[in-house]
Amino acid sequence: MFLAAAVQMRSGNDRTANEARALALLGQAAERGATLIGLPEMWEHIGPAREKHAFAGPVEGAQLARIRDFCASRKVWCLAGSIAERVREESRDRSAGSRFYNTSALISPDGTIAATYRKLHLFDVDIPDGARYRESEQVAPGDAVPRALDTPFGVKLGLSVCYDLRFPELYRQIGADLLCVPSAFTAYTGRAHWEVLLRARAIENQAYVLAPAQVGRIGPPNENRFAWGHACIVDPWGEVIADAGGEDEGVAIASIHPARLSQVRRDLPALQHRRRDVL
Repeated sequence: MFLAAAVQMRSGNDRTANEARALALLGQAAERGATLIGLPEMWEHIGPAREKHAFAGPVEGAQLARIRDFCASRKVWCLAGSIAERVREESRDRSAGSRFYNTSALISPDGTIAATYRKLHLFDVDIPDGARYRESEQVAPGDAVPRALDTPFGVKLGLSVCYDLRFPELYRQIGADLLCVPSAFTAYTGRAHWEVLLRARAIENQAYVLAPAQVGRIGPPNENRFAWGHACIVDPWGEVIADAGGEDEGVAIASIHPARLSQVRRDLPALQHRRRDVL
């Protein structure tokens, strides 16, 4: 058994302020005993792509340096939500242009980067509340399904980011025991779909779900962007076992029990009943 934490933030376009707040919330979670702590999607910056050029770079570069130092000093794991990873010059093509990857990173207690994942599904949607989202204008899509990662906790961990949550086939391919979904779900879609989608992914994969989230008005003040919040943790039976609510920044913490995974999969062996010969 170990404690996991899902951080809830309200990020803007001041990266320095966002980083300071992220470190403070990571500290709160560590003080409460969490050894795996997740930050939300785009915790470092929500704003125009032109601003990201000032700090975006490789995952091993300066952007995650202070988070990595925190992990090493506090001996915790951190799911570093997602950051703007600059597309390497040699990998650029016409479709990538000057965009960035929306990249999630898992940092180990010695400060090394244990795994990375580039968001596959990009959010290009017009929300009926008047907000327009065109993630593909800023972000280049990834091209690889992440592999489930072995951890010292006795569970396999799988990475994904936000809009990926609507594509269940991705999680089937990952095949993890603990699914990570750092997000900035819109208030409009989150109200209707956030919890039910998280619970569905947990139930159908008989896995825990760790879902850090953005909350409230996010991004520059002139942008009509509101996030649903409710950073939460869901167990393999689909029960929400921790929820940070929909108003303020904070942390949702819950215990992850490998034995609970075994129990659910033993009592309802649906994963063993998959028709891999035809599906």
